[in-house]
Amino acid sequence: MNDIWGYGPASRYSSGMDLTGYKVEARDGHVGKVDDATDEVGSAFVVVNCKPWLIGKHVMLPAGTITVVDAGEETIHVNRTKDEIKNAPEYNPELHRDDPTYRSTLGGYYGSHAR
Repeated sequence: MNDIWGYGPASRYSSGMDLTGYKVEARDGHVGKVDDATDEVGSAFVVVNCKPWLIGKHVMLPAGTITVVDAGEETIHVNRTKDEIKNAPEYNPELHRDDPTYRSTLGGYYGSHAR
């Protein structure tokens, strides 16, 4: 499950990249833009603002779901569908950003949908 919290070598992510504002594309369409990101070893993630697709909702995506970071297009591609993202455990930035229990639940969810 630790691999889900790290950027894969094929993702073209470089340590220290600022992903804020990048568009996020699921396997079946646009899901939103990055509001927050981290590259902490073993716990890297992006937080996506899903307006207008999911009104008022933010989602946390573990870095392991990212297949490609396209710096030229400022776009991140993830290996999940919009429904998989929509049905993930709900994310509340005030409660869950640094919550290890939430991360464990989220990692289990995305790990069970491994590609």
